Amino acid sequence: MAPIKQTDIRSRFVPWLIVIVALYVLLVAVGLIGAGFRQAFGGTEGVKSLFVFATNPFIGLILGILMTALVQSSSTVTSVIVGLVAGGMPIAVAIPMVMGANVGTTVTNTIVSLGHIRQPGEFRKAFAAATIHDFFNILSIAIFLPLELGFGILEKLSGAATHIIENMGTVDASGKGIVKVIIGSGTDFVESLVSGLPDQLAGSVLIVAGIAFILLSIMYLGKALKTVFAGRSQKFLQGAVGKGPVTGIFSGTVVTVLVQSSSTTTSLIVPLAGSGVIGLRHVYPFTLGANIGTTITALLAATAITGPTHAIAHQIAIAHLFYNLLGVIVIYSIPWLRDIPMAGAEWIARLASEWKGLAVAYILLVFFGVPAGLVFSYAWLF
Repeated sequence: MAPIKQTDIRSRFVPWLIVIVALYVLLVAVGLIGAGFRQAFGGTEGVKSLFVFATNPFIGLILGILMTALVQSSSTVTSVIVGLVAGGMPIAVAIPMVMGANVGTTVTNTIVSLGHIRQPGEFRKAFAAATIHDFFNILSIAIFLPLELGFGILEKLSGAATHIIENMGTVDASGKGIVKVIIGSGTDFVESLVSGLPDQLAGSVLIVAGIAFILLSIMYLGKALKTVFAGRSQKFLQGAVGKGPVTGIFSGTVVTVLVQSSSTTTSLIVPLAGSGVIGLRHVYPFTLGANIGTTITALLAATAITGPTHAIAHQIAIAHLFYNLLGVIVIYSIPWLRDIPMAGAEWIARLASEWKGLAVAYILLVFFGVPAGLVFSYAWLF
């Protein structure tokens, strides 16, 4: 048997080392955002007053769409939201934001579909495969945002689940534990570096550093995980084609958890759909699985939070999971609801294949122009 070369060992070991370091930096960064907001704005109550402008749930929703479209990563935005909730942002404001993050993240695979724009037949299939994610998420918002505003379903369900988990001992009452101590030591170290600065300045530095670290950690984490899993994930995905919706949902969830990016999962599907390897009815379940799998990052990020706000940080991460799970269960289990995203995707794809400019206008307006216009209009009026 040939000896294993040192370069082979290095190529296998280095990506896993990057995964571990990037994950640790991500968890520390989330803690920094929460600590920074509390320090800069005079504690939890001060942070709550900062978000008075977003008490309008529709503005929270639009902010979630816009922020995620700009950074092209719902994992990054939901991790930031977890940190903001830990810093004092009301969970009633955060829930519409995570709903919006689901819509904003679909911009990546919609852009990927433009790669087929020169072949009308392929482009129609690819654009439909990309936009079915958009239509599903918009339909999910149309169903669950009114229910949340009227009855607080997600807030109540996630609150009850968080309480049960705490009582089971998975999340202890003090927010401590070996993992939290290790993460807390990293957060404390960074805080000590700015301890000599005035509170507002120190808090602002921590917020900026936290967001920067999240962006960097998600980028390196995604690259490292793709190195380890992307080839296997694509084979796994292709092997599950045609084996039923449950298998499709499960496969989409697993691939997204492995590569830590729903954008990657759905972007893998779009070229396959464009080339005719996967039909739209097979793309659909994979997309739903990607929605479920992407919640893992926020759940991991919530483990970084210690102290009195750790429970509420867990609650928003669980609310994100419940929202995506309930969306899949409710929409996909009711035939006439299940058909709406497919009909919408096929309709917009047909129009876009006939007028290519519509595809570009759709991306610019839906993900950037309209959300930015609404936010600036609201800020100017109020």
